[in-house]
Amino acid sequence: MSSQKKKKKTWLKVTGIILLLLVLGVGVYAYNVYSSLKSTVATMNEPLKSQSDKRTTPVALSNKDPFSVLMLGVDERPGDRGRSDTMIVLTINPNNNSVKMLSIPRDTRTEIVGHGTVDKINHAYAFGGVQMSVDTVQNFLNIPIDYYMKVNMQGFKDIVNAVGGVTVNNTLDFSYGGDHFATGNINLGGAQALNFVRMRKEDPRGDFGRQERQRQVIQAVLKEGASVSSLTNYSDIFAAISKNVKTNVTFDEMVDIQKNYKSAASNLTQMEIKETGTMLNGIYYGIVSDAEKQRLQNEERAQLELK
Repeated sequence: MSSQKKKKKTWLKVTGIILLLLVLGVGVYAYNVYSSLKSTVATMNEPLKSQSDKRTTPVALSNKDPFSVLMLGVDERPGDRGRSDTMIVLTINPNNNSVKMLSIPRDTRTEIVGHGTVDKINHAYAFGGVQMSVDTVQNFLNIPIDYYMKVNMQGFKDIVNAVGGVTVNNTLDFSYGGDHFATGNINLGGAQALNFVRMRKEDPRGDFGRQERQRQVIQAVLKEGASVSSLTNYSDIFAAISKNVKTNVTFDEMVDIQKNYKSAASNLTQMEIKETGTMLNGIYYGIVSDAEKQRLQNEERAQLELK
């Protein structure tokens, strides 16, 4: 099995968290919850060193400008920055009420901006952290990256546990990672949810089947996170987020997102990158043709309403 198709271990964790943050305000009424959320966001906040040069003026969330988010799922260890096992770009457009999600395979070969090399795209984080990842993705897709969210590997598991687990309708009987998943409605804790979305080899639909399971869990996380009953667990939810997430989204910007973009979060479309697996000097890369790259750039720029 080619490394191009290795399991994206954290993309669901990251996506679930950013979408949870987009809709969490639905049930937030009490002042103490509001205050805790504000404190959590302040703990998470880490601005970028430099902003995108692909916008002539900064994005204005209060004006309902379409915007983009780069989500990084990283495996961090003490004394080691780690690598971004997952890179996902979300482009959110409130005018057509849609979110487009592009998962960039970790082996995608591209210029690493600021490092002077052409390498696997996930190496950008190892070389230069969040900023180099943002610069590299901006160059690859020819769009501005307005915001980022970096999530630790354990983030999604903690979030699922904090909302009390999720229920999904499973259509394929399989076992993975020591867990058995029967068909029908099943309840998943954090560790089980990870295994549920990781399996691909036994699924006759391959990546498509896995993506369907990932979408199910995302929707379940949103349902639980936005429900009134989950407010009793808000301290656990916020603790899980603050411990595992860093972002340059401020609290005021998050309020604008909840106010102006909430309806877009329910209409999520996946984009797919078509790559050709190639060995170069004994190393596997995913090669994206110029035509495919142009297609991706055109679609992303149209979603962001960029000329």
